[in-house]
Amino acid sequence: MTYKVFVDGQEGTTGLRINEYLANRSDIEVLRIAPERRKDTDERARLLNAADVAFLCLPDAAAKEAAALVNNPNTCVIDASTAHRTASDWVFGLPELAPDQRDRIRASKRISNPGCHSTAFILLLRPLVDAGLVAPTLPVSATSITGYSGGGKKMIEQYEAGGDPKLDAPRPYGLTLAHKHVPEMSAHTGLKTPPIFQPIVGPFLKGLAVSVPLHLSQLKAGTTPDALHKALADRYAGERFVRVQPLRDAATLESGFFDVQANNDTNNVDVFVFANDSQAILMCRIDNLGKGASGAAVQSMNVHLGVDESLGLV
Repeated sequence: MTYKVFVDGQEGTTGLRINEYLANRSDIEVLRIAPERRKDTDERARLLNAADVAFLCLPDAAAKEAAALVNNPNTCVIDASTAHRTASDWVFGLPELAPDQRDRIRASKRISNPGCHSTAFILLLRPLVDAGLVAPTLPVSATSITGYSGGGKKMIEQYEAGGDPKLDAPRPYGLTLAHKHVPEMSAHTGLKTPPIFQPIVGPFLKGLAVSVPLHLSQLKAGTTPDALHKALADRYAGERFVRVQPLRDAATLESGFFDVQANNDTNNVDVFVFANDSQAILMCRIDNLGKGASGAAVQSMNVHLGVDESLGLV
């Protein structure tokens, strides 16, 4: 069977990558809008409603407007913006979120694609909250370092133009403590207290790692590093893309440095627990353009259509 797919926002960073994933799929017919008609509402509405799956790779306001154009009950909308990630009538497009999440994605025609930082954070914390090791009321902080491609075309052009010494060093941002991913980081982990979140953009194209520090004394009584690791390993056992690495991963400790870019050009997720007797650092590594954006969107499409979940992904 051939499925019709339309990418609204096909020229953006996420849209371009989705098209790359779909290019060699014999089961997909990509519907394309003529460049001169990209802002033609009637033409966009026609293509959105002609599609089996429509990806919205647009700013939040534009994504809401595009979603409102869809009146075909058979069109599944997958929104890559922030607009619908905590909306009750949209399903969060993270198949690994919970045991029933794939069923929810399969049944829904409105799927919100997770943010890159929040994907890694949620995959670290949700299993621990569900297992009762981390209390929903626990104040949590997180740091994320990511490649500059997450900033979109303008930031990519800024970095690749060169000549600005300020771009040679990592740049912390989100200093208003109101990063747009924080609401979904709370909503989909079960945390009642929004995390203190510190994102950092680095002088490299792609790759992302989120770190969450924990004091074992603040967790469920008797929680050990082994218990944290087991809860994560149990949750992700059998997952195609999520790999829980050995406790205190020897390869990382031997080199002394963490490779943020090791999952680039894949849809893979690596989860780590580093710890001593009283403290732990949880880490999650993804490609911010892969599992953090376009790869996740294609994975959700595959789940929704009932085809092999890894089709077109590596």
